[in-house]
Amino acid sequence: MIQALLVDDERLALMKLKLMLEELTTVNIMGSYTNPVEAVSAASQLQPDVIFLDIDMPEMNGVQVAEAMQSLCPGTSIVFVTAYNSYAVEAFELYALDYVLKPVRRDRLLKTIQRLEERFGKEEGSVKKPEHEIMIRSFQSLRFERAGQPLPAIRWRTSKAQELFAYLFHNRNRFVSKDSLIELLWPDFNLKRASTHLYTTIYQIRQSLKQADIGLQIGSASGGEGYTMETGSMLIDSYEWEKGILTLGPINAENCEKHQRLFYFYSGDYLNDYDYLWAESERQRLRTIWLHHAMGMAEFFTAGGRIPEAVTVYQRVVQLQPYFEQGHLGLMKVYDSIGERSAIEEQYQYLADLLKRELGVDMPDNIKTWYEEWKQQHFKSL
Repeated sequence: MIQALLVDDERLALMKLKLMLEELTTVNIMGSYTNPVEAVSAASQLQPDVIFLDIDMPEMNGVQVAEAMQSLCPGTSIVFVTAYNSYAVEAFELYALDYVLKPVRRDRLLKTIQRLEERFGKEEGSVKKPEHEIMIRSFQSLRFERAGQPLPAIRWRTSKAQELFAYLFHNRNRFVSKDSLIELLWPDFNLKRASTHLYTTIYQIRQSLKQADIGLQIGSASGGEGYTMETGSMLIDSYEWEKGILTLGPINAENCEKHQRLFYFYSGDYLNDYDYLWAESERQRLRTIWLHHAMGMAEFFTAGGRIPEAVTVYQRVVQLQPYFEQGHLGLMKVYDSIGERSAIEEQYQYLADLLKRELGVDMPDNIKTWYEEWKQQHFKSL
């Protein structure tokens, strides 16, 4: 049972969230507060598993409350509840487990609860995984590993079978209704024909998994009105990676190597090889975490004079996220610190061409200004 504390100065929003969570049998509400000061005091005594925390509050904003909670309840997860996407990056700076946007949707809340269940379930059962344990990888594309060795790629009978499997994986360990699957994959078919395609595709997926000796269970639920994919003890790459970042804490000399392993573990955006619009929210969330983690590493290496390692981090950032302008600027600044003038010019021109060719936009003003100032200093020194 997950022990939760709720904090929101809007009483109606607090009541709605409380009701939504109380519908779930795996969550127990230890307390709900409209006063953040009272909530901080209660949290230190109650030590909940998770605190659902509104960011925009008058007396103390959620970020300030979270900072206080981090010191008083180091083992507690923070889930920010916000009406503004812009708070996401700041939330992850505090290593929040997740954030959900207002008005809170039940399906989005269920994903948060799943992350909490996975986190606390794995922490409680901290037994070493057997060597034959399967890992499902979802960074860049879906694939499987057993004991660290890649398994042959599954050949799905149809593109619909591949997307149906991916969607069930995306919603793993949760009920997915038959109606939602039909609406997603066969919206233009009548119900009878769509249902036939759904049943056939589910059968094909089960057969493909069986032939590949992958013990994923896709069970019917609610009297055949939907399905649930049970991953059991299988490892999920995105979860293991995110858990590693959340538990490792800020980078320092002692944990630097572990941070580097996590940095390279991210091999591409979530399900990036597939054009699935329903995956975009999770793709963006994980990408935000990775970029924040990467920039923190690069700054750590730069501050410590470990320039080659900083260059390597920035180069990987612009390789995987070519439109992330701050990665390019960081790389140019590192090149400047070691006098690589030609590398700066090449990087600047590469970014300018990329933005103009792919997006039809000009160089951002902050990068243009930095470059012009750098050129002036450079020519003065000649």
